[in-house]
Amino acid sequence: MDKGHKETISIRFVSCAFIVLALAIFKPFGLEVWQWQAYIHLLSIFALGLFSCLLTEIILRYVVRMPRRYDRGVSYIISRNLRFQCINTPLVSLLICLYRHFAMSELVEGNKLSLSNYLETLVIIAFLSFAIGLYWRFKFRSRYLAAELEETRQLNEQLKKLQDSGQYSKIIEEGSTLQDSQITLEGTTNEHVCLNISDLLYIEAVGNYVKVCQLQDNVAYTHMLRTTMKQMEDTLQAYAMIVRCHRAFMVNLGQVEQISSNSRAMQLVMRHSHDAIPVSRSNINKLKELLG
Repeated sequence: MDKGHKETISIRFVSCAFIVLALAIFKPFGLEVWQWQAYIHLLSIFALGLFSCLLTEIILRYVVRMPRRYDRGVSYIISRNLRFQCINTPLVSLLICLYRHFAMSELVEGNKLSLSNYLETLVIIAFLSFAIGLYWRFKFRSRYLAAELEETRQLNEQLKKLQDSGQYSKIIEEGSTLQDSQITLEGTTNEHVCLNISDLLYIEAVGNYVKVCQLQDNVAYTHMLRTTMKQMEDTLQAYAMIVRCHRAFMVNLGQVEQISSNSRAMQLVMRHSHDAIPVSRSNINKLKELLG
């Protein structure tokens, strides 16, 4: 078992212990009437919490297809932890609700299985999960920030290496079906834009139009075409360096000046225009594969 797995187990153990400690202090579910037996119930709830964490890990790995991987970057870890909470919170609430019905309803009538019983449990567990989540977020904040900076540095190095090696020009030559890499982007009406594919900076969806940003004499100019991003994507599919990085954006990786990242999102800063193009979470891994 590696260090990462041991740390995950430790986090789950401490989180369950925190929830049980909070239940012991505030005594919901009629725990105060059980006297010394309440400690047995709390230990059982602790065991249910650990079992729920294990079950959630199995669901994430084999159903959601998100195995625990520390080499996929900070965004993947954050996204996986969020999904873990979304699955585990209602699951552990259901298990506790069933335990209340079968083991704790003898002295407390309100522990009988019902919708209100489940909602009450869900609200309590959700609040406690949120509280412990804030603790872990604060505890690992500096580590996440350092990991983000290192990840961004490596991506920028890979981007510069690819640009300096001339690999993008080779992609243009091999992928292009047009002479001299000239291409005409057409709208659904009569408007069109003729450009050299290497001069394309990015394309942005703006309502029923797309904004094409290109270089002319080292100055960024924009043109509006009445068309869709799907049509643009189909037109440019032969050019491997033109990638969809967001629902509303396509960029030319050969014109990316640098990659920046913060706690909210990753962005591609374009040359000449210095526009910051967002990268959606669903496209981050695709971008990493292209740069890798």
